[in-house]
Amino acid sequence: MKAKVLVIGANGQLGSVLVKELQHRHGLDNVVASDINKSHNFHGAFEVLDATDKTQLLEVVESYGITQIYHLAAILSAKGEANPLTTWDLNMKMLFNVLEVARVQEMDKVFFPSSIAVFGEDAPWVNTPNKAYLNPATVYGMSKAAGEQWAQYYFLRYGLDVRSLRYPGVIGYQSLPGGGTTDYAVEIFHKAVLEEEFVCFLNEDTTLPMIFMDDAIRATMELMEAPKRDIKIRTAYNLAGSSFSPEDIVREIRKFYPDFMVKYEPDFRQDIAAKWPKSINDDEAALDWGWKPEYDLEIIVSTMIEKLKEQYVPQQ
Repeated sequence: MKAKVLVIGANGQLGSVLVKELQHRHGLDNVVASDINKSHNFHGAFEVLDATDKTQLLEVVESYGITQIYHLAAILSAKGEANPLTTWDLNMKMLFNVLEVARVQEMDKVFFPSSIAVFGEDAPWVNTPNKAYLNPATVYGMSKAAGEQWAQYYFLRYGLDVRSLRYPGVIGYQSLPGGGTTDYAVEIFHKAVLEEEFVCFLNEDTTLPMIFMDDAIRATMELMEAPKRDIKIRTAYNLAGSSFSPEDIVREIRKFYPDFMVKYEPDFRQDIAAKWPKSINDDEAALDWGWKPEYDLEIIVSTMIEKLKEQYVPQQ
């Protein structure tokens, strides 16, 4: 039986790429993209969906015979701090609606993305293990930490196959980021290719875990396609790509653009980043379902510049 997949939050940085990969794997007619706003970036079915409306979500699920949900919609870390109570309400209500609808409909699988934002100052900053203590410093991180526990609860209580990854900062050329603390690592490439000055909201030596979009998508698919017996962690798996700082990226970019100018003007996002790990231990993901990243900083930089030049520079 073919899977029928619903992606919630398809317009986002991750969703816009993941939908296309799911269509490639499952077939165009078996993937339904959805978001709170209409999008013309997708072929195939698209539904305008407010995931805080459980009745509307159930109608979409029943209409298409959905068997899997990838729930990507959330208010992210930096944006979330502007309206903390709203962030908590929206993030948790959407998750509860997804879990309940999936439970009632006896779905095959649910994907819930977590984040390194679940870690706080009490977690080791270097090589942070999967079982590190979680004391997040942002409402976004709190909602993800709570969501991990609810994912595990629905698996243990109801047998719902919920799977999750703790994404580091995701770097991709396919779209602009959506309000996270690691957004600088995408914006900086756009400025470099346009040969404009970049103003960085983090200190130059702030090292954070990052992952290239292609690796993030591949990890997601590998996790979701792994046999159920291999998924040993039902909160969320740590996921790592490559850790680096703004000055590390600038050094690599200047191999292509020697005159690239950067100013450092740290804001409230520096305080958030200072409480996050510098590097992540993802040994459990490697052991349980064979995860291994392919992109290091050098390859990320060269690929980002190549792809963005294709977007910005008219082809001769």
